[in-house]
Amino acid sequence: MTDHSQSTAAAEPTGRIVLLTTSHRVAPGVLSWPAWQTLHAADRVLCADPGHPQLPYLREAGVEVEHTAADAHELVAACAGGRTVVVLPGGEGDQRLTDGLARLAGSGRVSMPDLELLPGSYDLPGARLLDLVQVMDRVRRECPWTSRQTHRGLAKYAIEEAYELVEAIEDGDREELREELGDVLLQVVFHARIAEEGIPAGEDGEDGEDDGEALGAFSIDDVAGALVQKLIHRHPHVFGDAQAETPEDVHAHWQRTKAVEKRRESVTDGVPVGQPGLALAAKLAGRARAGGVAVELPRGEGIGYELLELAARAEAEGVDPETALRAAARVYRDAIRAAEGVGAPAR
Repeated sequence: MTDHSQSTAAAEPTGRIVLLTTSHRVAPGVLSWPAWQTLHAADRVLCADPGHPQLPYLREAGVEVEHTAADAHELVAACAGGRTVVVLPGGEGDQRLTDGLARLAGSGRVSMPDLELLPGSYDLPGARLLDLVQVMDRVRRECPWTSRQTHRGLAKYAIEEAYELVEAIEDGDREELREELGDVLLQVVFHARIAEEGIPAGEDGEDGEDDGEALGAFSIDDVAGALVQKLIHRHPHVFGDAQAETPEDVHAHWQRTKAVEKRRESVTDGVPVGQPGLALAAKLAGRARAGGVAVELPRGEGIGYELLELAARAEAEGVDPETALRAAARVYRDAIRAAEGVGAPAR
């Protein structure tokens, strides 16, 4: 009799516990089809957080949710007889519950139900950018320093971060590269967040002069949207019917499209004169060459004209003079350190 009852108890279905996870980066109510099937078929659906963002949508779909913080023992008991219990953890998960289930499973004294982790929604590539936008918004509102920054005040940091990114690329340091890319991205998100506020009409602009009208506000979505449109428009060989077999073909597409978009009077329009001198000289030489503008390099006394000629020659040979000079300068730096008896700088 005892043996029979024991075997019957051992054969009894132990049921299933489903931990249904969702991403706060996906709109509430947007769940996978397996998630909806499991929710509708479950014997019980439990959620300890009465403010869980999924609850209104589950109610609308006819899914009854019990607001209770069941512990591991209670969950296991609720699955007796082969029942399925779905648990909706909070945004930070439920460490207490998962640790309790792990202890029960490891004890060997409890007949455990099947444990399943079911992603109801999950992050797509780029989802963490949503977190970045939210964090930047809060920092802009609550940080005494950040809340006072302007586009002009931050301009120097954009230049510094760009140079640090270039240095990380040239050093070949992957960890440093990741960090510096983040710092450059921060500048983009920071400026876009400031731009959301605009400047009301009648207030002084950042140049200290009355602009007379509001500077149009825009957001990071406007920045990203314009960039998406630009990439699609300038890659007709990817998103359209144009053909491009070589990098030169792609460059030609790009230049033709830019010429139509910008409607520039001169090939020099759009070349920032505030960039480093060698880069500026090479850029101008490249624009003139690509635009078929026959113009001789100006001749004159002094090192500036010699550098101009070197930069133009480098550009014509496909060499970035700034990169070449930095590489040579690094060798020179190391030679100086060696002469001083100092080791190479840490990477």
